[in-house]
Amino acid sequence: MTDVMTPGQRSRCMRRIKGKDTRPELLVRRWLWSRGYRFRKNVRRLPGSPDIVLRKYSVVIFVHGCFWHGHETHIHIPKSNTEFWQTKIMHNRERDERQKARLRVMGWNVLTVWECQLRQAQRERTLAAVEYYINRSFLGMRGAVPLKGYDEGGGGYAVAAEPGEHYARSKTPGGDE
Repeated sequence: MTDVMTPGQRSRCMRRIKGKDTRPELLVRRWLWSRGYRFRKNVRRLPGSPDIVLRKYSVVIFVHGCFWHGHETHIHIPKSNTEFWQTKIMHNRERDERQKARLRVMGWNVLTVWECQLRQAQRERTLAAVEYYINRSFLGMRGAVPLKGYDEGGGGYAVAAEPGEHYARSKTPGGDE
């Protein structure tokens, strides 16, 4: 199938595609901010210039578009100029893996959120998984160990509660019952 746009129109169209502040990235950032996480965005001093950097938690988050970064679940190669696109997407994927490896060597926990995971049907589950990953990374840094009875099979982390404690509401303002 041939392209329905002239080369000039296609060039203008492709130039308008943003690399920063994309809709999926804004969605993740707004959600993190609303949950109390503070972060830096597009930190150029780190390999790959991660979209979101949570320094306190040693976590970097990349929010990838499925087309540009070649998400294997539903990769789509345009019918025109196929060889160019296959090469470009393959190089993007290789570069992404190199950058993530460099970040891991530096001690960062790397998380990739795909654009398709932020569709309405999966959004809540994906964002909850992001928060879980951040908290797990934070607790792992602190050397937290699972409390007895709270390990839910496989690498559980400490929970901020004591088992078997029941706190009754006091009847007097001073706390005496």
